[in-house]
Order: sequence, then C-alpha cells, then structure tokens
Amino acid sequence: MTKKKPTTKKAQAAATTKRLIRIATKEFQSKGYAAASTEAIVQRAKVTRGALYHHFKDKKDLFRAVFIEAQKEIGRRIERESVQSDDLWQALVSGSMAFLKACTDPGLQQIVVIDGRSVLGWNAFRDLDETTEGGSYAQLQGCLAELIEQGLIADVSAEPLTHLLSGAMDEVAVWVSQSENPEQALTEAQQSLAAMLHGLKKQSGLS
Repeated sequence: MTKKKPTTKKAQAAATTKRLIRIATKEFQSKGYAAASTEAIVQRAKVTRGALYHHFKDKKDLFRAVFIEAQKEIGRRIERESVQSDDLWQALVSGSMAFLKACTDPGLQQIVVIDGRSVLGWNAFRDLDETTEGGSYAQLQGCLAELIEQGLIADVSAEPLTHLLSGAMDEVAVWVSQSENPEQALTEAQQSLAAMLHGLKKQSGLS
C-alpha cells in the first residue's frame, strides 16, 4: 500500500522538514557535526539547497532540530524504564540509570554528549535541555518535586536539586564517552549515581 503524499503546502513543508531532520540525524550521528555535509543531506533528502535553507537558517539550526529530537528520544527511553514500577523512588533510580545508558547509544552520544555543548554553546544547550518537552530534565524535575512533596527525600527546593543531579549526570555521560572501556565505565557511573541518589533518602519512609 503506497503512502499518500501530503496535499497542502503546510503538510508538504512539514513532511520535508521531518525528512531533512531524519536524514540529517544519520549524517550527524555517523560523521559528527564538523564532518557532516549539508550537500550530502540535501542529496539524500532529494531537495535543493535552497529548500534546506528555507526550513533551517544554517547547518547549526538544522543540528539544533536534530538535537531536540535526540533529547526527546532519551526522554522516551527514560519513561519506558521509569513506568515499570509504581514506586516513585524506584522510578527515579530506574529513570536516572536509563539516562546514562541512553547516552552510551552511539548515535545519541554523538549528538547530545559529544557535539551538543560545543556546537550549540553552553547557554543554548542548557536552555534546550531544560525546555524540551518530554526530555530528561523535565522528567527529573517532576519526579524530584513529587518525591519532595511526599516527604520521601530531603526537603529542599526541587529546582536547584534538579540542576545538581542533571549536571552531574551530564558530566559523567561525557566521562563515559571518553573512556577506553565504555561498558565498564557505564557500570561504574551507574553505581556511583545510585550511591549519590541514596544520599537523598530520608531515614524513614523508603526501604
């Protein structure tokens, strides 16, 4: 059964944007931002260079769109793990471990961990990390706020706590990516993260 082509200009534009992001994702994942070729992207997408720059200002703007989709994919992987348990504390732990594991996926690692900060700049990286709907930061903040509200972890402000944990996880994801033995590094990072999270527990209320 053949797919119907979009019939309106708006639908056609959306389809072209989606195709460019999909193809650009593969290009950035396999080659990294610096070596990625916009010419290869437009050829594979079967659009003109003018069409590319109609939808995106430049290569960096295209990468930004790819980065957002990568963040959403990490968020989906976190959610898949965290919803496995009805226990809120376990959801925090499982989601945090899933974040680190997702960041070892070669494609996601290249875009988010390796290229993200250097290409977008620190402020833009932070803004997108915090504002991407369904992303890891939003999920972490929501979970921590609920744990605090229920009196299950230390009674502190959720916002700075989210920044602390998110920053720590981002940093250790970079460390894992640079390790000579990524599999062992991931295990060690998850063990260290579990110990750090455990320090947030109140003495009663959680096992």
